[in-house]
Amino acid sequence: MKFAVRKRRAPSIIIVSLVDILTILLIFFVVSTTFKKDQPEVQINLPESQTATSAPAETEHAVVAVNENDEVSLDGRALPVEELQSAVQDLPGSRKSTLALQADRKASFGTIIKVMDALKLAGVKNLPAFTQGEK
Repeated sequence: MKFAVRKRRAPSIIIVSLVDILTILLIFFVVSTTFKKDQPEVQINLPESQTATSAPAETEHAVVAVNENDEVSLDGRALPVEELQSAVQDLPGSRKSTLALQADRKASFGTIIKVMDALKLAGVKNLPAFTQGEK
């Protein structure tokens, strides 16, 4: 007696739908990383001001930040107050002219004065400060 033997087909993977899924994932990752804004590395609570004005964000400021622990950083790079003057002098002229101070409200006044002295000795003429409006 002869039995009919069925040949089994080899399984096949549909590659078109895998390409579609990979393309969508690629687009998602590109878009989600492109629109991410730079966040400051130090959390700073800005003081409030009644006379604060909003400046246009056309120029990108070089920021000197003082946090609540009196740690000083220039554009997110931590450095001691003693080295701030030489670091600011090494900045290009366009970055030095757009330098701004961002100090936490709990930072000690002595540290802020040391920072302002170092910036003045480095040749910074106009030093705007970042504040936040009243709530």
